[in-house]
Amino acid sequence: MRRRAFTASALAAFAAPAIAQQWPSKPLRLVIPYPPGGPSDVSSRIVMERAAHILGQSILFDNKAGASGMIGAEFVKNQPVDHHTFLTTTTAMVCITRHLQPIPFDPDKDIIPVARMTTSWGAFAIHPSVPANTVAEFVAYAKANPGRINYGSAGLATITHLFGEMLCLEAGIKMTHVPYRGSAPATNALLAGEIQAQFDQTTLPHIKAGKLKALAMLAEVRHPDFPDVPTLREAGYGREGGDSWFGILAPAGTSPDAIARLDKAIAEALQAPDIVEKTHKGGMRVTYLNPANFRTQIGSESRMFGNIIQKGNIKLT
Repeated sequence: MRRRAFTASALAAFAAPAIAQQWPSKPLRLVIPYPPGGPSDVSSRIVMERAAHILGQSILFDNKAGASGMIGAEFVKNQPVDHHTFLTTTTAMVCITRHLQPIPFDPDKDIIPVARMTTSWGAFAIHPSVPANTVAEFVAYAKANPGRINYGSAGLATITHLFGEMLCLEAGIKMTHVPYRGSAPATNALLAGEIQAQFDQTTLPHIKAGKLKALAMLAEVRHPDFPDVPTLREAGYGREGGDSWFGILAPAGTSPDAIARLDKAIAEALQAPDIVEKTHKGGMRVTYLNPANFRTQIGSESRMFGNIIQKGNIKLT
């Protein structure tokens, strides 16, 4: 038994330097737990293809969609650790869903943050019939007309739902939440005047076309295409933050050297002007965070969204 224990520890000791010297020794594999064409898929492909090129390897993109990202996450968790398999993540996957239902992995133990890459632009938009041109005017109108404001979202307990709940809690107003099967149907309902407000990226083209009014940007900074529209925080709300971001995770047990090298390659990719331009055209902005800061971000936003879910008594059924 002692000999076996010594052998195992010796092999482990030699394995780490070997990985450090050779990594990456084969193509990378990125599991994207959402369908092709969505923002998480677009962001991952833009950034990670360049990162893999910087590392001198090719990359396989493997979409395993379903169950709000849980199918792909569980798949990666259950794979043998090969130090070359990684996972795309979203705010919802690691900060929201865990507070609403059992999930097949432990975000604090089964995964390792590698890097946050990008964050979606989003807007607090209203139908032109609502007599408000600022967040303050909207809040005053909502208080004077309880029950008159309906806001739509991409679905129950999505981040587009929680943004509205956050405003209700902070401003002391009551709005009726109307969940749709995705962001696009909710935006169509807003354009038709069936609902009065929405907190989503899909409103941006219609704001630019003058069909909707933007009261605030759901971001830490103002959108370059809408410089006169304040952020929600500048308007006095959204103090706790919360963004729809996209990042890369590694399964527990992945070599620290592999994580450090991939993080460095992602950071380099995100500095390239053409990558910045591509992410902007895809409706996102570069918001890179290194592994330590990304882990802190995940923890703080998980606590924040958990608090909103508890205070708002939000449930999936």
